[in-house]
This record gives sequence, structure tokens and C-alpha cells, in this order.
Amino acid sequence: MRYLRHTSIYALLMAAIVVASNFFVQFPLSGTLFGVQLGDLLTWGAFTYPVAFLVTDLTNRQFGPSIARRVVLAGFVVGVAASFWTSIPRIAIASGTAFLVGQLLDISIFNQLRRQTWWHAPLAGSLAGSAIDTALFFSLAFASTLAVLGPNDAFAIEWAPILGIMATEAPRWVSWALGDLGVKILVGFVMLLPYGALMSVLKPMPPAKAAG
Repeated sequence: MRYLRHTSIYALLMAAIVVASNFFVQFPLSGTLFGVQLGDLLTWGAFTYPVAFLVTDLTNRQFGPSIARRVVLAGFVVGVAASFWTSIPRIAIASGTAFLVGQLLDISIFNQLRRQTWWHAPLAGSLAGSAIDTALFFSLAFASTLAVLGPNDAFAIEWAPILGIMATEAPRWVSWALGDLGVKILVGFVMLLPYGALMSVLKPMPPAKAAG
């Protein structure tokens, strides 16, 4: 019963993160910072989604990769289904694809490095997962060449200086992707703090005990 309760909590957390991120990614930041238009650089979704890697890594640490994959799948199904209510279908499709690939990569890398220094596995897994997730999500969600997945976002495909400051221009979603990845990398380091703090609480459970 305890085992089911814990995995259910992880799955619900994962679903909530996916739904929130799918909603907030539709809203660019407003205002300027050091003369840079933040709307050309970031969406609000960049600040919520990286927490998914913390949930995945804690599940993997406590229950192992098999259960972590089940939690990711549960979060994927519930999150994407709910996302069709809170965002457009193209965003939901892009998010679901990127989420599944990125999280499964994170699980694989974490499992390979789990016996090394405590921070190696969560950091390497989240950084690699974030990179592939970002590339997949923003290209599927906003690239004009993939309009078959849904209508193009006029603001996203409008050309603007890369990162809002460079002389070279590109569709605005490219800057969003770069800014998003930068935030994910930063948050990946920050998430080591709660991960390290929870290590003594969420200890790995032996297979026999977990099965009960």
C-alpha cells in the first residue's frame, strides 16, 4: 500500500508539471532586462518543466528504473490528455513527444551513473534529457515546416535577433529554445539542492519491499 501511495504521488506530480508547463509555454515573458525583450527569449514554461527531472530522479533513486518508467508513462498519459484542455493540440503533441524521450533518456543515464558520486547521476541525466527535450519540443511545436501538426504561431515564427541581442536573426522560437535550455541547465544545478536534501528521506527500497 505504501509503495502504491508513493508511486501515485510521483505520477500525479509529474502530470501536474506537464499540464502546467504546456499552459505556461504559450506565454512569453513581458518586459525588458538590460535592454533585451524578454518575450524574444523566454516563456514561463521554462521555469516549471525542469522540476519534472527532479521527480523522475527521485522515483528512480527510490524505486529503480522500471518504476520510474511507469511513473513517466503515467505522467505522460494524464498530462498530455489534460493538456488538450489547457493548450492547443500541437503543443500537447510536441510536449508529449519531447517529455517521453527526454525523461526516458534521463532514466537511462541516471541508472548508469547511480553508483558514482551522488550528484553525477541527477545532473547528467537532467542535462542530457533537457537538451533533447528542448530540441524536440520547440521544433515540433513552432517550426513553420511542421505546420502539418497544427497552425503556426505567428509570433513564434516571426524573425527577430537571436536571444534578442545578436545581429543575426532567426525565428523567435529558436531564441525561446536557447533561452529555455539555458534556464533548464540553471535549474538542473539548483535542483541538486532538494535532491541532496531528500536523499536521506527517500532511500532506495529493496525490490522485495517495493513489491509490497
